[in-house]
Amino acid sequence: MIQTIIIPIVVLAILGFVFAVGLGFVSQKFHVEKSLKEQEVRNCLPGANCGACGFPGCDGLAAAIAKGEAPVDACAIGGKATSDAVAAAMGVEAVGGADRKVAIVKCDGTCEAAKDIFQYSGIEDCRAQIALFGGKKACNYGCVGCGSCEKACPFDAIHVKEGVAIVDRDKCVACGKCVSTCPKNIITLVPISQKQVVICSSHDKGKDARNNCKNSCIGCSICAKTYPEAFAMDNFLSVEQIGKDFDPDLLKQAAEKCPNKCIEVFE
Repeated sequence: MIQTIIIPIVVLAILGFVFAVGLGFVSQKFHVEKSLKEQEVRNCLPGANCGACGFPGCDGLAAAIAKGEAPVDACAIGGKATSDAVAAAMGVEAVGGADRKVAIVKCDGTCEAAKDIFQYSGIEDCRAQIALFGGKKACNYGCVGCGSCEKACPFDAIHVKEGVAIVDRDKCVACGKCVSTCPKNIITLVPISQKQVVICSSHDKGKDARNNCKNSCIGCSICAKTYPEAFAMDNFLSVEQIGKDFDPDLLKQAAEKCPNKCIEVFE
């Protein structure tokens, strides 16, 4: 009886030892030594492993940069400091200091402002909801509000509040996860220096847009007439122009004149 128990245990122990030795041998035999340059580049990267660069984590990016298969500024979240450090490790000139970017959600269709056409009860996923007639909101351009972008963000920089996603500009590192996740394509990346943003994506005509959401752009073009260098009209929708040197007073005037207050001006 005791032998029938002991023998299998001994056999398993021997097999475990043999397999361990074999794995150790294979690991040593096929081990690829990292180059010194790759290690130096890896030490410069933030270690977030967010995948925003398109490579499998920081190790993958470091290997690609060391081989010349990725630029020294490929890290989407590291900013200029990381790019400069990587360039120094590679022994090349640093790339020009690009303006840090931040995500913006081009919608202000809160629960109070946006009209619903049905009550949704299902998986809290934006793609799942829009599979039902495009989602519950009457506005076809509005934020679905299920928080798929919030779940995708590895930096806790975006949260759904009152039915619409809001970005924490201090936490956002422009990794682009929320941009690629949003099925409505209403999240975009802009330079942090961008002062004015139209927080609406609706191309519906004024009356329809207002009926669907009290906070929507109605295409009145008042902002474009007030400050044409900073705003332009595109198919019933005001679109902010990208730039750093806009007059803050004129931007505030345009925002104040907007009847539905769908222009946000940052300090």
